[in-house]
Amino acid sequence: MVTISETASVKVKEILKAEGKPDWGLRIYTVGSGCCGPSYGMGINENPSEGDVVVEKDGLRVFFDKDTLESLGDRIIDYMKDDNGEGFIVTGGQPSSCGPGCSSCG
Repeated sequence: MVTISETASVKVKEILKAEGKPDWGLRIYTVGSGCCGPSYGMGINENPSEGDVVVEKDGLRVFFDKDTLESLGDRIIDYMKDDNGEGFIVTGGQPSSCGPGCSSCG
């Protein structure tokens, strides 16, 4: 099951508060596919869509459609900030769609 890091949860809540939408949630969705499986996008939504799976982390609601949640497998949604920039990343584990040759992806 996908994990939302504490760092990512705090950052999303900061963004939602700054947008004046502290009760909204984060939507994570599939936007395309690369050599090792899907790429993901993120946005904010007031409510989940019909059929969504809702995961809560420290008061933050995160919305996934079932296909996106399944493709994430046991990966981690995290937030990083360093000298090169900042942003949300998907790390760790293996996506459930990772097939043969995935270990050679760059």
